[in-house]
Amino acid sequence: MWGIKMKNNKLLAPIVLFVYNRVDHTKQTIEALKKNRLAEESELFIFSDAPKNEKSMEAVKEVREYIKTINGFKNIVIKKASKNKGLANSVVAGVSEIVNKYEKVIVLEDDLITSPYFLEYMNNALKIYKNQDDIFVISGYSNISVPKEYKNEVYLAHISTSWGWAIWKDRWFSIVWEQNFYREILENKAKIKKYEKLIGNSRTSILKAQLKNKVDSWAIKKLYSQLEQGKMTLFPVKTMVRNIGMDGSGVHCGINKEFDKESELNYKFVKLNKEIKLERRIEKIIYEKNNITFIKKVLRKVKSKLWWK
Repeated sequence: MWGIKMKNNKLLAPIVLFVYNRVDHTKQTIEALKKNRLAEESELFIFSDAPKNEKSMEAVKEVREYIKTINGFKNIVIKKASKNKGLANSVVAGVSEIVNKYEKVIVLEDDLITSPYFLEYMNNALKIYKNQDDIFVISGYSNISVPKEYKNEVYLAHISTSWGWAIWKDRWFSIVWEQNFYREILENKAKIKKYEKLIGNSRTSILKAQLKNKVDSWAIKKLYSQLEQGKMTLFPVKTMVRNIGMDGSGVHCGINKEFDKESELNYKFVKLNKEIKLERRIEKIIYEKNNITFIKKVLRKVKSKLWWK
C-alpha cells in the first residue's frame, strides 16, 4: 500500500481548468480547489472560451474578469480564446498543449467541486501507476457503492468519466479523434456487444449521437479509444468530485441532482494499492448501473419531468 507525500513540487502535475460563462460555478470550483493542500505548489492553466454569440458575451466577460483575480496557486496562466471553440475543441487543444510540455496533467471543468485531498490523490496516482500499462486514466469521480468487504481504496473499471481526471502524455496522444475510427467501431456489432458487456449500453447511444453530429463529445472518443486498447480507469471508492453543473446552467447539461454528492467530499483518501487488479464484482455493479433497460428509460423520462418541481 502506498501513501506518498509529494516533497518536490516539480513532481506535481499542472492543473488545467476549462471555463466559459458561469462565473458562480467557476468561483465555487476555484474556492474548493484552493483548499487542497497541494494547491499552493501547483501550476494552474485556465482556458477561457470566447462567447458563442452576443447573448453570452457579458457572462464570458464576467468570468474573464473574475479569473484575473484568482490567487492561491504557485503560478496561474490564463489563455483566452479569441473565437468560440466549443468545449470539445477547447479540451483537445488545451490538454494537448499542456500535457505535451509537462508529460502529465490534471483536468477540471468549471462546475466541479473537489475534495481537499483531490490533488494529493491525483498526483500520487499519476506517480504510482505511470508504468502500469493497463491503466489509461485516473478519475476523481465515482458514482457506485463498492461491496462492504472490498478492502482497497481504489478500483479499476473499463468505463471512464470526464469529471475530474488525470492522464499521462503517452495515453493522451494515443486517443484517436477522427470520426471514421468510431464509425467503424459502431458498425462492428460483435465489438459493440463486447463493450456493452463490460460497461453497459448507455455509452453506445452517445457514440451514435456523436456520429450523427447530435453531440460533440471528446469524452466518448477518449472512452472508446481506451476500450480499443483494452485499458482501464482507476477510480477512488469514495468520490472526490461533486458536479454542480446539473442545474440547467451548462451548455451540455440538463437538471439532475443525482451527481451532486456533497457528503463524501471530506473523505480522507489515504492509500493506493500498486498491485490493484480488476474485480469482476465491481464490473458487474458498473454494468448494472449503466445498462439502460426499457423500464429504466421510462423511469428516467418520468424522473426528468418531476425533478425538483
